[in-house]
Amino acid sequence: MRADRRWLVRSLLRAALVPAAALLVHQLRFLLAFGSGAGVELARQGHSYLHSLVPWIVLLIGIAVGGFLWALGRAVRGQRSVPRYTLSLAGLWLVCTVSLVGIYVAQEFLEGLFATGHPAGLAGIFGLGGWWSIPAAVCVGLVLATILHGARWVLDEVGERRRRVVPVARPRPAPLPRPRSAWLPRLSPLADGSSGRGPPR
Repeated sequence: MRADRRWLVRSLLRAALVPAAALLVHQLRFLLAFGSGAGVELARQGHSYLHSLVPWIVLLIGIAVGGFLWALGRAVRGQRSVPRYTLSLAGLWLVCTVSLVGIYVAQEFLEGLFATGHPAGLAGIFGLGGWWSIPAAVCVGLVLATILHGARWVLDEVGERRRRVVPVARPRPAPLPRPRSAWLPRLSPLADGSSGRGPPR
């Protein structure tokens, strides 16, 4: 149960970077399509609400960085467990790219339904330069995958090196030799002053 909870926390910390990547794809799509007029076009199509999301996204990035530093501290102490399965960088890049395109499509679809001035349907998603979202997602997906893959590599490498360090045992002091049994001559009672009677008068 504890391992499952740890896995869930790690997954949430990694997912905290996704909103920032999704916002970057969205903004890049307008920048590539409209150049210097991207800000005007964003406001015209009802994207002004995105500015209010920026502080929350920065907070999520801070949480993700804090989680990485916490995991790095555990790896330094040798408490990092080796993952049972991992994706290659190419596989992670593909997953990130598909996820970012999916988030962009869902976001534009919802904006087409609810935002004033935003085109609806496929025209709102891929029209007016919306197809730029795909190359933008490929590039941002590569950056995101590199960050996630690099963070995992750093944690694994630190944990593995920590496990390889063998603690240097302090040399034990040489034991003192046991005293040998010695033969002592037994003194007569008069010689050691323990006779039963006093001296004669």
